[in-house]
Amino acid sequence: MNKTFLGTIAAQLVTLPLEELQNSIVVLPNKRAKLFLLKELKKHTNATFFAPQIISIENLIESIAGLRTIDAIELLFEFYNVYLDLVEQTSAQDFESFSNWAKTLLQDFNEIDRYLLDPNDLFEYLYEIERIKHWTPNLEKQTTLIENQLIFWKKLPDYYQALQSHLEEKNLGYSGLIYKKAVQNCTAFIANIETEKYIFAGFNALNKAEEILIQKLIESNHATIYWDIDKTFLEDDFHDAGYFIRKIQKTWQVYSKKPFNWIVDEFSKEKNIEIIGTPKSIGQAKIVGSIVENILKESPNLDQTAIVLGEEKLVIPILHALPKEVANLNITMGYSSKNNPVQILIHKLFKLHCNAQARNAKQSVFYYKELLEILNNPLLTPIINGTKIIQAIHASNSTFITATKLEDWFKRFNGDAQQDIFQLLFLNWTNSTGEILAKLQQLLLRLKESLSSANEQDKITRAFVFSVYTIIQKITNYYQKYQRIESLEALFSLYKQVIDQAEVSFEGEPLIGLQIMGILESRTLDFENVIITSLNEGKLPAGKATQSFIPYDVKIEKGLPTYKEKDAIFTYHFYRLLQRAKNIYLLYNTYSEGLDAGEKSRFLTQLEIEKQPLHHLKTTYYNAYLPDKVSAPMEIIKTNAILERLKEIATDKGFSPSSLTNYLRNPIQFYYQRILGIKEADEVEESIAVNTLGTIIHEVLEKMYHPFEGTNKQVHTSDVDIMIQNIETITLEKFSEVYKEGDIKKGKNLIAFEVAKRNVYNFLQQEKSHIENGDELFILSLEQPHETIIEHPSLPFSVKIAGKVDRIELRNKTVRIIDYKTGKVAANSLKINTFEGLTLDLAHDKIIQLLCYALMYSNNPLVEGCLLEVGIISFKNMKAGFMPFGFGKGRGVVAETQISNEILDNFKEELVYLINEILNKELSFKEK
Repeated sequence: MNKTFLGTIAAQLVTLPLEELQNSIVVLPNKRAKLFLLKELKKHTNATFFAPQIISIENLIESIAGLRTIDAIELLFEFYNVYLDLVEQTSAQDFESFSNWAKTLLQDFNEIDRYLLDPNDLFEYLYEIERIKHWTPNLEKQTTLIENQLIFWKKLPDYYQALQSHLEEKNLGYSGLIYKKAVQNCTAFIANIETEKYIFAGFNALNKAEEILIQKLIESNHATIYWDIDKTFLEDDFHDAGYFIRKIQKTWQVYSKKPFNWIVDEFSKEKNIEIIGTPKSIGQAKIVGSIVENILKESPNLDQTAIVLGEEKLVIPILHALPKEVANLNITMGYSSKNNPVQILIHKLFKLHCNAQARNAKQSVFYYKELLEILNNPLLTPIINGTKIIQAIHASNSTFITATKLEDWFKRFNGDAQQDIFQLLFLNWTNSTGEILAKLQQLLLRLKESLSSANEQDKITRAFVFSVYTIIQKITNYYQKYQRIESLEALFSLYKQVIDQAEVSFEGEPLIGLQIMGILESRTLDFENVIITSLNEGKLPAGKATQSFIPYDVKIEKGLPTYKEKDAIFTYHFYRLLQRAKNIYLLYNTYSEGLDAGEKSRFLTQLEIEKQPLHHLKTTYYNAYLPDKVSAPMEIIKTNAILERLKEIATDKGFSPSSLTNYLRNPIQFYYQRILGIKEADEVEESIAVNTLGTIIHEVLEKMYHPFEGTNKQVHTSDVDIMIQNIETITLEKFSEVYKEGDIKKGKNLIAFEVAKRNVYNFLQQEKSHIENGDELFILSLEQPHETIIEHPSLPFSVKIAGKVDRIELRNKTVRIIDYKTGKVAANSLKINTFEGLTLDLAHDKIIQLLCYALMYSNNPLVEGCLLEVGIISFKNMKAGFMPFGFGKGRGVVAETQISNEILDNFKEELVYLINEILNKELSFKEK
């Protein structure tokens, strides 16, 4: 490839006399470039010599200032100590409330110092702006909220001065303070320089402090600076890639005497640029994998290939998408803990216990959904038999689960083997902050022990565990030093603030193979093949949102950077990556998620509009394959095994009336449930489901009428009165049996409980009214199984029809087969004019069920002189009472409700037709 920027620097260095080279100090924008510069130095000479010292700009500034950079969270604690000394004890905020605004204020302090502004002047300006905003002619009528806000703005100078004095006493400083102090010490620092020569290389955007320091070093002949800017960007007054360097070229007086190095002409050279649009992040990852695979076909060496990620969350998908031929790779960027599975586990643990404490301060009571999120975590499930514990939670239908009950399940499925993990996860989180932090450290060590050092996937997980462990250790140190975290909620809040800094560092070879990095890590580096992802507005460049108390117009007036300068920084880095590259692949998301996710970056549009003559620009769109149909109905061919299973069902267990109507509703569902035997998984019902409510009502009525079943004992009004008195007790009992440990004391469940009682009460009141009007009632059977064998010439073998019937009664010389329905059923839906096609229409599902019951009961000898009817009692249509099946339909037609042999024979013919369809080898199961 063309000569790289660091290669040019190395070539310049090796021309220096040996003594001057050894006294040189190369200052780079970041530490990463040091290794690449040393690599270039090796290429440019075979001689043995001491390499020059190579440092980052932060290292230089710290050495000039004489202060150590303070950690962001430690700074927050130190600021809180300062804050408490400045406010009255009665009005002081707790650490959690304080940290919400202090982080933003510290960022502003940082900017003020880096740009060497007069803080008192700026704070006075901001205070006056706030006074104008809340101006009122009557000061006595100002609200407390406005008064407190004005007090906050008035105290800003005090916060600033006190914090700086506090930090300087400890030889500590945040970035801005260190820069300001370095400028103050600059003259003395230069005076003490002996033979050292500073070489600044690869800089672009400089803050005011950096500009002053570098200019003074250059003017005193103790430094030189080498820029990396292409003339295409520098000579275009409107191109943001040259925004900062154009300004420096015009304003630095040193360039009236000295040459401006270096201006290159690389961007206009021949390049292959492909702009690729594809939906979703995973689509980008897949395409990156295929691009790398194509590069490997041209050359097995990927040293000159870099993947630059606009979004760090793409790291893991891209690692999975890379071809297995990639032998060496190095991930420079840290992977954020937001997507770290270990961090997610700790976050959910905090949430579980914070909510449990809010619910019950004395006893840990966990909400089942929050508990399932922890038990389902892939790190924990294999260790603690999580699947079985989850099944137990579903089976018990427990919405809220005590720690004691959870411990019983742990012991049942794990014995005493995992009691240590149970203790760490769920017990004694109401103790002191120090004990909770100790628990978390022990838990992370326990997770680490469960991971294999040989498994590649476990190696990545171990890196995740280590990053979170480091953060917990850091919080522990802060807690021991400052003692400011007084509650679990405050600890959780601090954890959420700190965890953003817990980036996972991956092991790799920094100088060999494929490089995966963020845009800022690419500074000063050049590659022949460059792949950049997530080139969407809001990603590259970033959006306009900034956290600051300083208004935009004030920043403009005072010379502070705004989002415009931020855009110019990213523009420079983007175009610098393209500057010396030959093959460039630029990927963006075409899918519209939110306001701007599908809008491609302005960088891409700019490349298209300002296309260079030698650039071969191509735009490609990759979309997921869209079939002509969104989905095709599922079809299951009847194999010999399926036919054998059907025969087994038909001759052994039998087809139930509900399974036959289920086949009419959807043959695939029939296949899953009856052929494969797949049942719906148990789930916790927070609110009582309709089918659960129906089950409860059925069981309440069964228990009430059970004493009369098959005893020839007539039911009287006094018996019904006793039943009515027991509605509350029996309904509550059945709720406990069916709904198990679900809570019915409040909300929708309480309403469902009352609805169940009301339905039973209405039924019994109607029963009582009929008996008072002369009905003679005997209960023949309740929820009893019945069956019949159907033999027919067209059937390949005898078929059993079997199932349970809700209730069979003898009422006034008529045997009634009754099916309870909790839903609404109209009497007219139970009448037909013809049996032809009956079993082909799902609208007749209730009739099919009723006539199946009649067919099953037909084996029993009827009480002498009695008729037979089948029908439904609908609890949502109780006024209709018992609604019998009727043959004959239409205006003025009186339907025949008595079940005769002729009706059964006609129905049997239709039923045989349906069964033959189910058993027919040529007819597959097709989804409806």
